[in-house]
Amino acid sequence: MKAHRLERVAEVVREVASETILFELRDPRVKGVTVTRAEVSGDLQHAKVYVSVMGSEAEQKLCLHGLQHAAGFVQSKLANRLKTRFTPVIHFILDQGVKNSIEISRLINEALGQSAGSAGTDSRTESKEDSEGS
Repeated sequence: MKAHRLERVAEVVREVASETILFELRDPRVKGVTVTRAEVSGDLQHAKVYVSVMGSEAEQKLCLHGLQHAAGFVQSKLANRLKTRFTPVIHFILDQGVKNSIEISRLINEALGQSAGSAGTDSRTESKEDSEGS
């Protein structure tokens, strides 16, 4: 029962954070943000909101700084939505999972491109030799 409640609260945290960042924050530092997931502590005192930020590392740091600055605002929106005794303190964390996935995909595509390229070169060489021998 308790785990189910934590999951529900985490989902509400994710939704509220996502909607607030997307529609209500006016901070120019906060752009290109996707809320990937949220985790809530067992005592509902803290919530980790994982975000993916598009852009360079410097832009990501700047955006994360803007999000930390807006955490109180997001928390107040969460308090309006959650009818609990405590509102979790929100901590924004840069989710490296998306970045890692993109990097792995790039490496796989690069490797496939190289193997296809070398296979293509071999077949072209063979076909030239076949046509010259005829």
